[in-house]
Amino acid sequence: MSLTTLPVLNLAHYHSAAERDVFLEQLRHAARDVGFFYLTHHGIDDTLSQQLQHQARRFFALSDAQKQQVAMVHSPHFRGYNRSAAELTRGQPDWREQFDIGAERQALHLNEDDPRWLRLQGPNLWPQALPTLKPVLLAWQRAMTEMAMTLLRAFAQALQLPAHAFDTLYGDKPNEHIKLIRYPGQQETQSSTQGVGAHKDSGFLSFLLQDQQKGLQVEVREGEWIDAAPLPGSFVVNIGELLELATNGYLRATVHRVVSPPAHQDRLSIAFFLGAQLDAVVPVYDLPEALAREAHGPQSDPQNPLLRDVGWNYLKGRLRSHPDVAERHYSDVLRARSEQLIA
Repeated sequence: MSLTTLPVLNLAHYHSAAERDVFLEQLRHAARDVGFFYLTHHGIDDTLSQQLQHQARRFFALSDAQKQQVAMVHSPHFRGYNRSAAELTRGQPDWREQFDIGAERQALHLNEDDPRWLRLQGPNLWPQALPTLKPVLLAWQRAMTEMAMTLLRAFAQALQLPAHAFDTLYGDKPNEHIKLIRYPGQQETQSSTQGVGAHKDSGFLSFLLQDQQKGLQVEVREGEWIDAAPLPGSFVVNIGELLELATNGYLRATVHRVVSPPAHQDRLSIAFFLGAQLDAVVPVYDLPEALAREAHGPQSDPQNPLLRDVGWNYLKGRLRSHPDVAERHYSDVLRARSEQLIA
């Protein structure tokens, strides 16, 4: 049968002894067969999410000059604001303006021989014109990390692994990445409908808080796309490539895209990405024999191959997506890459 909508999973069932086994079975099938699902009753306070959506709209309503004060090009940690069409997917501009934050940590002092991905750790850029944004964003980030780790432990159990099997990849410094995203209407996109081009997410788990405007589409089979229409009170959750890699392709990282809104409308979405700590190396976990037989290996994009080293994998993706930041802050990495290609 052709899939017309994403599965809906209720996280409250995971916390119920009577309903947990059914939930884990649903989770395993949704993650394997589709790679995307809606998550309801997730425990994130609706008021907090609504406050964040309000703050995000206030941020995007700032003047361009105010937003440029926190432009990502000023940050070696890939934090801050990008205008529409500044980020690329497969070399084509994505028509969305966005504000990125990560874990709020001190920048590291690097020695000459240290891996350059250590430069990814550091503080965020915060707009002086909107001081109310920071506390709401960081509170939401903490709540999302706790919930996401709970779901990741449910994934481990669904795969018949120990509940804490993935915990060592996260330690005390998980890679917590948030994007506030505004998609302008098609009257501003120079005839392009690419809000975000077709891609897979590179991390472990992704969560999307949507407003009322649809736009996210999921490729459930090759060439067959369905809308992930907004479902009030839910997050859209999808599997990232590193989780697919860790399960030897048993779980599915699925291609998805965003279509720009109709003319004179816009779309607000807030994405949370849970990634492993930067110094982690992703193993392939030993699944029970019955599941292992159904694992066919990860389907890595030959134009953007996966690396098991989390830091290098993450840096590689950011350098591709943000060439202006790469040129300003990672010229040494680009030069080394060029020399390797020549050699």
